[in-house]
Amino acid sequence: MLKWLFNVLQLINHGMTPSFLDEVREVTKQFFALPMEEKQKYSRDAESADGIEGYGNDKILSEKQILNGTERLHITLNPEQRKLKFWPENPKVFRDILNDYTIKLSMVIEIILTAIARSLDLEDNCFLDQYGKEGKMNAGFNYYPKCPRPDLVIGIEEHTDAAAITFLLQDNEVEGLQFQKDNQWFKVPIIPEALLVIVGDQAEIMSNGIFKSPVHRVVTNSERERISLAVFCLPGFNEEIGPIDRLVDESRPRLYKKVPHIFKET
Repeated sequence: MLKWLFNVLQLINHGMTPSFLDEVREVTKQFFALPMEEKQKYSRDAESADGIEGYGNDKILSEKQILNGTERLHITLNPEQRKLKFWPENPKVFRDILNDYTIKLSMVIEIILTAIARSLDLEDNCFLDQYGKEGKMNAGFNYYPKCPRPDLVIGIEEHTDAAAITFLLQDNEVEGLQFQKDNQWFKVPIIPEALLVIVGDQAEIMSNGIFKSPVHRVVTNSERERISLAVFCLPGFNEEIGPIDRLVDESRPRLYKKVPHIFKET
């Protein structure tokens, strides 16, 4: 059985070497270190799905809003859906490394969804059938500059992930991610060779609430900058998700209706 903490798992032995994960981190750092003029070549535009894909940061909508100090680059990873104009050509190895990372994660998501089914004594393919063969993967690269006023500037506000599963590659030196439990915030320790696996809203629906999509946030650091890479794994656009039948009974009634695939920015 999988051992989850706050419905979060630190996954090692995932088939990726520590040196490869460091390469992924390094190209992320190199991209955000580019001159602004270079990064803006990949800015979001009207053709970007829901205004998400591409480079940018959060809009300021209110004077009372807690400022978000994050630079972000969102990219669709699925080969048939890629818009390469948003894929940086600098650093030169960025595209090759990200493509390799995508292929490796595609194998890991199948292992995770199968393991979740087994942990609930279900058939191996229960979650995979709803996820579908054309599952979507979106990457969110995040850069958090050091901030003299962490009380006024947050990295990412508290939220849950709309995905089925999120894979998060953390900075290998600087903490910042926190999860909420019983109205308290808990830091997530850094394990450089691990992928952080987070249950999302859609896995909560499929498990009929047995697995909860945890509330989390990112705080800024007054002394050090930080990067991370989140990959959101979502069912295919033609898929419909709902509680798995075997997880619905008199003791646990159906908590969710069937819903079409959705995605929101996280």
